[in-house]
Amino acid sequence: MPHLENVVLCRESQVSILQSLFGERHHFSFPSIFIYGHTASGKTYVTQTLLKTLELPHVFVNCVECFTLRLLLEQILNKLNHLSSSEDGCSTEITCETFNDFVRLFKQVTTAENLKDQTVYIVLDKAEYLRDMEANLLPGFLRLQELADRNVTVLFLSEIVWEKFRPNTGCFEPFVLYFPDYSIGSLQKILSHDHPPEYSADFYAAYINILLGVFYTVCRDLKELRHLAVLNFPKYCEPVVKGEASERDTRKLWRNIEPHLKKAMQTVYLREISSSQWEKLQKDDTDPGQLKGLSAHTHVELPYYSKFILIAAYLASYNPARTDKRFFLKHHGKIKKTNFLKKHEKTSNHLLGPKPFPLDRLLAILYSIVDSRVAPTANIFSQITSLVTLQLLTLVGHDDQLDGPKYKCTVSLDFIRAIARTVNFDIIKYLYDFL
Repeated sequence: MPHLENVVLCRESQVSILQSLFGERHHFSFPSIFIYGHTASGKTYVTQTLLKTLELPHVFVNCVECFTLRLLLEQILNKLNHLSSSEDGCSTEITCETFNDFVRLFKQVTTAENLKDQTVYIVLDKAEYLRDMEANLLPGFLRLQELADRNVTVLFLSEIVWEKFRPNTGCFEPFVLYFPDYSIGSLQKILSHDHPPEYSADFYAAYINILLGVFYTVCRDLKELRHLAVLNFPKYCEPVVKGEASERDTRKLWRNIEPHLKKAMQTVYLREISSSQWEKLQKDDTDPGQLKGLSAHTHVELPYYSKFILIAAYLASYNPARTDKRFFLKHHGKIKKTNFLKKHEKTSNHLLGPKPFPLDRLLAILYSIVDSRVAPTANIFSQITSLVTLQLLTLVGHDDQLDGPKYKCTVSLDFIRAIARTVNFDIIKYLYDFL
């Protein structure tokens, strides 16, 4: 289909497979299709575009928004109800609490004349959240065609593999379709397709080639690369606008854009500044950290245990090691408040900056401040590594081979307070300098 080839780029194989699975509108399709791949690999876009272009009756539901069983089932039923009653106007809202009720109501909704002899497609985006719901939900969706005796296909869109979904009791196996990451050639083709009309396609393709040469090793996310391309393009074509260079003078254009791309490397994924602030930064030729009112990592959303790891790291960086027994042991005995505090009042630890701490001290504080029992699994260590990658923690190095790695916490107290509020943790009562 030529129209689809122009709209969906570099996904010809996946589009062809899905088209063959869907078939004609009145054909029985595969009961369930599991589509997986990394973020920004085109899963949602290709599925929605294909269903809309082929004009197939479908409902699209995001499992992040529908975080409970009732919300999810009612959202599907009400969207189907509006789809079937579009000619007669919106009918009353449907309520549904169990999957058994869902199957019964689904049969009623799909008896409408415009859905009676057609395949209905239910698309569940972010399907990995289904694993946190009732145990019968995933097997029920996989066998919905059989249970409801209707022409229906359920599509699961996920970023994790099917093996992480499969229940221990066994279930109906879906058709699994993988969306691989875009290659550098595919990214070049997709991003070049967005060229502004006032510039030639070759000029914008040369710019995209430079952009990918800088960012491809650290970022494969199409959405992020598209954002960076739009953000930095005015600076790239600035010499052309001023008449200082032609579109073919790539050497001069590269020298003009190179320092600004290096600055943009500091904000990949973090989005610490808005597009308007970034334009101001480029005009003033200042460092990103010099913009007032900006915190280096204000917009980073962390996993649950990463928040506690960061809080523990801050306490380890700014509290002396001798205070750990006082704060984190339940039966530490009596500690006399004599001249011990007065002796150290002259130099605040927050003025002296963060001190390095070993990994075992970090883990000991972490285990004491988390309410639930936390095992020292690979997941915890990988989250520590992620915090180092995000520059929220700094790996100082090893004092010797026996001591192990040492870290420093590099974020401010305001940032830690904001993190602590999200997990209802009182950070102040654990800080030595504030007591």
